[in-house]
Amino acid sequence: MMAGHFTTALIAHQRLPKGTLLYLLVISQLQDLLWFFFHYLGLEVTSPSDAFDASLNNMHADMLYSHDLIPQFIWLALIYIVGKTLFKSNQVALISVAILIGHFILDFFSGHMHHIFGQDSMEAGLGYYASAPYLAVFIEAIFTAITLWYFFKVDALMGHTRTVANKVGIIGVFVYGILFMLLIATQSFREIFSIPPFDLGFNTNVPTLIFTYLSMIFLLHHFVGQSKELPPQST
Repeated sequence: MMAGHFTTALIAHQRLPKGTLLYLLVISQLQDLLWFFFHYLGLEVTSPSDAFDASLNNMHADMLYSHDLIPQFIWLALIYIVGKTLFKSNQVALISVAILIGHFILDFFSGHMHHIFGQDSMEAGLGYYASAPYLAVFIEAIFTAITLWYFFKVDALMGHTRTVANKVGIIGVFVYGILFMLLIATQSFREIFSIPPFDLGFNTNVPTLIFTYLSMIFLLHHFVGQSKELPPQST
């Protein structure tokens, strides 16, 4: 799952003090950001190397350290300490832990195959990206729609007002993520658009993924942070 993880950060942010949004957006994608880091360490090398050759059902990496079950306990402990240290708040630390657990659970239903620890161990996911990519995207789209509806509902109940343009901006980020995955569910851009092989240095897969994630984080931080509180009504 990609876009859907960000919705957990939005909902969590509604219950936490201002200044936590960027942190929560990063935490919601921590396992994926670790995956990119371990890719460059040579520990979770991702294929295909060319972004134009990649699709949901052919992208592969042994996400041993970033996504398998046993290492999650290390990341949970670490992120609890980070949240507690940065914000001096046990609530922030516990919600950070909940978001990380949520990432693993959501990936179980819509994501790449994960394991207990290593590909020879028991599977800890359905692996729908490879076996049923359209179903995986459908699950993510439904989850995203429900959580966004809940986010805007709670936002209104808390007295926050948003312009139509602001709501469109937030929703647009998620629509982009869903449509992007839908487009490359079973076919790569090279197959769809008959792109000839070439290498200009910017068509590599992991840097493209990093740019996509960072762009979504930036846009969501920008749009979500634009809400205004309604003035108290006089009685």
